[in-house]
Amino acid sequence: MLKHDWLQRASVSLAEGTDWLASKMVDSQYVLPNDVGLALLDCSEAFRLLLRGERLYAHYLSRACWYGGLIVLLQTSPEAPAIYVLLSRLFRAQDPDQLGELARSAGLTDLEYQAFLVYAAGIFSNMGNYKSFGDTKFVPNLPKDKLRQLIWQSQAFQERPEEMESLWDRCGELMFSLDPQQRQLGLREKGTTTYFSRNCCLEDAQLAQKFLDSQNISAYNTRLFKEKDKAGQTCYEVRLASVLGTDAPVDHELAPKLRCFEFEGCTFRVTRGDYAPLLERVVENLQRTKAHAANTNQEHMLEHYIRSFTQGSIAAHKEGSRSWIRDKGPIVESYIGFIESYRDPYGSRGEFEGFVAVVNKAMSAKFARLVESAEQLLLELPWPRAFEKDTFLTPDFTSLDVLTFAGSGIPAGINIPNYDDIRQTEGFKNVSLGNVLSVAYATQKDKLTFLAEEDKDLYIKWKGPSFEVQVGLHELLGHGSGKLFVQEEKGTCNFDREAVINPETGELIQSWYRGGETWDSKFSTIASSYEECRAECVGLYLCLNKDVLRIFELEGEDAEDVIYINWLNMVRAGLLGLEFYTPETGTWRQAHMQARFVILRVLLEAGEGLVSLQHTTGADGKPDALITLNRNKILPVGKPAIERFLRRLQVLKSTADVAGGRALYEGFSAVTDEGPERFLSLRDTVLLRKEARKMFVQANTRLEGEDVTLVQYEGTAAGLIRSFSERFPEDTELLERHLLELSDSDAHFWASQG
Repeated sequence: MLKHDWLQRASVSLAEGTDWLASKMVDSQYVLPNDVGLALLDCSEAFRLLLRGERLYAHYLSRACWYGGLIVLLQTSPEAPAIYVLLSRLFRAQDPDQLGELARSAGLTDLEYQAFLVYAAGIFSNMGNYKSFGDTKFVPNLPKDKLRQLIWQSQAFQERPEEMESLWDRCGELMFSLDPQQRQLGLREKGTTTYFSRNCCLEDAQLAQKFLDSQNISAYNTRLFKEKDKAGQTCYEVRLASVLGTDAPVDHELAPKLRCFEFEGCTFRVTRGDYAPLLERVVENLQRTKAHAANTNQEHMLEHYIRSFTQGSIAAHKEGSRSWIRDKGPIVESYIGFIESYRDPYGSRGEFEGFVAVVNKAMSAKFARLVESAEQLLLELPWPRAFEKDTFLTPDFTSLDVLTFAGSGIPAGINIPNYDDIRQTEGFKNVSLGNVLSVAYATQKDKLTFLAEEDKDLYIKWKGPSFEVQVGLHELLGHGSGKLFVQEEKGTCNFDREAVINPETGELIQSWYRGGETWDSKFSTIASSYEECRAECVGLYLCLNKDVLRIFELEGEDAEDVIYINWLNMVRAGLLGLEFYTPETGTWRQAHMQARFVILRVLLEAGEGLVSLQHTTGADGKPDALITLNRNKILPVGKPAIERFLRRLQVLKSTADVAGGRALYEGFSAVTDEGPERFLSLRDTVLLRKEARKMFVQANTRLEGEDVTLVQYEGTAAGLIRSFSERFPEDTELLERHLLELSDSDAHFWASQG
């Protein structure tokens, strides 16, 4: 059978009738549409230009990332590992084309089989059955009995019937279930999470954070499990991710921490060994990477990472991050570990991710010029000098073509590390992921929603360049700016308590961070989105600076158009953000989209005709909306509004004013049906007209003799599936067994309501 046949026949089926899901009236936000965008993340030219040693370095780092990325399955949902293994076995026994022929004979329509391919691609792309961007569950868009029938007739089932039936029994119900608690990630009644046992609530998360802070233990590489002991006392297990278990020899840093503590009437038991067999593969490949390091900074970085993942030490990961920051301008860039806390319902625990990328020299030159201007640009930000870091620590800022990005999703730009103590005193790095930007943000005019016709051509022309500017400013001067006022445990302060004035009150500042407190631990559930909002506001504010635009080779009318489209894109994104709000729980599921909605609210509140948002009816007779931005009001109305809001965000962050920060941010995050905007009604319109987020097909690297070759795949669901089927050629079955065993060992935590 010719490749693409199934896709072509499915397209015909789409044209001929409605899909199965619509007929069953299941909400479309819980499926991936058959025409979801899929694209190859092309890095062939960048990889070709690497020297042999660089290719080997990139290869082994990529292996470490891919092995570690499997951890995300265990961090997402109880059923995700079994779903992954079920699909892996299906497609290892028969590739998508072969299985497609069987599907036709088993009675599946072309449309239904394409829906299954898209579902499988979604599982591999998101590393689980919840969307990485938005945290909603997605289910197969075909009848459950037909999928079961296909599995029963598959080659994998014929070879191992008992194992395949067991896998289906483990995940078949949950794969399709849309019970209210399973529709999104969250704590207790608000959703599903595997960062906490099922019986944990917000109060448990808060108590655990107080305990962790008291012992100076980072939450980044932990999970929390709650049980009752024989006497009925509450006992919490804080489990660190590591290769070694609790009984193995412990280094001096962790020795005082791996024990039982009594804290506020409860027992806390700190253990380690979470994800051990997967982290063992990560460490093995980091060991192999060391032989191909380009310099001592890379060697030291890898040594610290190895110790971190072996022992369970965040302190070691911080040391690795310090070496990584000192490794200026590498040809092959990377970062790996428990990094972003977006998907922890409490906002403190890091999801595993790892990336390997190659420098794009042309675009990096522009970012280097932006870095050169950074100290001057920081002076333009709307807060007093005392609220800025004492010295600007000049970072790397490079544009990269991604070779490997393992985890639940791929961002457009990154500012890391996330450790406040390092960022404040030693610096950070910024990266813009060029080949991601070029694919992810390509826009077709007929799919552009909620914009006036006269804006669409300009939007398509300038969205890419404007987003490059926004990403640059967001990462470098957004996340890279601002000081946290800290009083150390010994009483010393990094600010003058008798001199620093709060510009919002005109009085001396009254609050600050103490001891082991961090931004994430203090602001917890709002920390990620609040910080993304602050960085987005910096981008909007500084993109008005013509010197910034000249760095990106934008002048005259082009510069004015880029400013307009950057601001228009932000207010449109704020409207699109409503997709990621859950009315039933009153929660936001995506940090960046919540941030953009907040900015939309701020600009609407500014008034004077700056932003207009109207309910309309589309040409199809269905509800629609129109958002417009008066470009002549950006400077006189929009800039002062962002300036005031940005200053408030920074002051509240610097002073650790959690109550004030929550009141401000949650106030602007509120979604109601009050006029004139009626945001809850607009949410229905946004869901009606939403476009699914693109998925990326990534390459594999393969050792051939003493060199490395790049294997790329077609930009389709089948291509994405093939890339995963060939990703772990040496030990796929062993990895599948590890995933199931790890899942089994903790299954009682998700079954219990205790």
